[in-house]
Amino acid sequence: MNAIITTVAGNLVSFSAGTAISWASPEISKLADASITKSASEESWVKAIFLLGAVFGTFPFGWLADKIGRRITLLSMGVPLVICFFIMAFVKSVGAFLVCRFITGVVVGGVFTVMPMYIGEIADSSNRGVLAGLLNIFICLGILFSYAVGPYTTILVFNIILALFPAFFLILFFIFSVESPRYLIGKQNISEAKVILKKLRGATADIDSEVTFIEKALKEEGKGGIMDIFRSSGNVKAFIIASGLIFFQQFSGINAVLSNTAPIFEAAKTPISSDVCSILVGIFQLLSSFMSMSLIDRLGRKILLLASGIGMVISELLLGIYSYLDEKTDVYVKSISFLPILCLLVYILTYNLGMGSLPWTIMGELYPANVKSIASSLTASFCWLLGFLIVYFFDPIKDAIGLGVCFLIFTVCCAASIPFTKFFVIETKGKTLEEIQQELNK
Repeated sequence: MNAIITTVAGNLVSFSAGTAISWASPEISKLADASITKSASEESWVKAIFLLGAVFGTFPFGWLADKIGRRITLLSMGVPLVICFFIMAFVKSVGAFLVCRFITGVVVGGVFTVMPMYIGEIADSSNRGVLAGLLNIFICLGILFSYAVGPYTTILVFNIILALFPAFFLILFFIFSVESPRYLIGKQNISEAKVILKKLRGATADIDSEVTFIEKALKEEGKGGIMDIFRSSGNVKAFIIASGLIFFQQFSGINAVLSNTAPIFEAAKTPISSDVCSILVGIFQLLSSFMSMSLIDRLGRKILLLASGIGMVISELLLGIYSYLDEKTDVYVKSISFLPILCLLVYILTYNLGMGSLPWTIMGELYPANVKSIASSLTASFCWLLGFLIVYFFDPIKDAIGLGVCFLIFTVCCAASIPFTKFFVIETKGKTLEEIQQELNK
């Protein structure tokens, strides 16, 4: 139970990360109306600079996690979020918004690096998948909150509200959190690690054998740097699996789909407003994340990733064909105008079922302790760099080749994720972190 409380308290910063991720959706038009942004280029940078910040946030927070501990590093993320949201409530300069968006991106990059690491180390093998799934749940809750509240509040009110959540995180996580026992054992603080393990596992758990197991694993792993990722076959396998899943996650087209929800609903001639459409998409994201969390430790990671890939292929293929016929031909498709909405919702559901959340869960399980922070940072930076490039260049590419062709390209990438998952990804369900390392190093 203590591991659950700690994970929930910690994921309040993930909620704030979710609000930051979707912040631009309700706010970008308000910035233009207030003459804060004066061109499409400035609007694009306000959106994209957040992702660029996330690229640079992974390494410093990953380094801090090794130097001062996972708990203190996570606590350090709350302060800049409070400050940046508070500043954005009052400033009228696009430069100030760009700086604050960049800094919030840096913090979110840190959240996606350190939180999977932290959860993977405090959870046991029986509930690690469920607890890791809470990261995506809270991210989706934050995204939904921005969609639901942002359009109906002013810039001032919305950002002040957003500043409250990282403040709550600082208080609750400080009270209820514990340091990672693996980190403490690595620092030779065995007595404190045993006390924390008793809190996390319960008084009747065999703490001594777990400590001995972790000590043995840490000694075998040693202390590593960035080149150690590529010096053992197990680390190389872990890096290929984690980076491959991140690549397919980003090139599934999630950012493109989410940025075109309004045009898709408009093409369907639905009377629903774009704001309500965004809320509907947010609800589907949340529901599918709950599905993933409830199934991950019952069905396993690979089954959910395969189901996710198949669902995305079908939905994006139909969405791409519909959009291509609508844009490039004289074929009358309005009689099936419900199809893009159905495809969009199926895509959102199947994306979050597997490919949306599980790459981060698996990343927290695959890397050994000696390279975990640097390897997690490198993988997360790769993710955010891909996200930045896709968001920044998607609109001009879409204008050049059409939305339908873009969706068909994403379909091919989703299809490629299926054999990658089948033949390269290892199943981690029910295995200790040490057992996972043994399988990787076979």
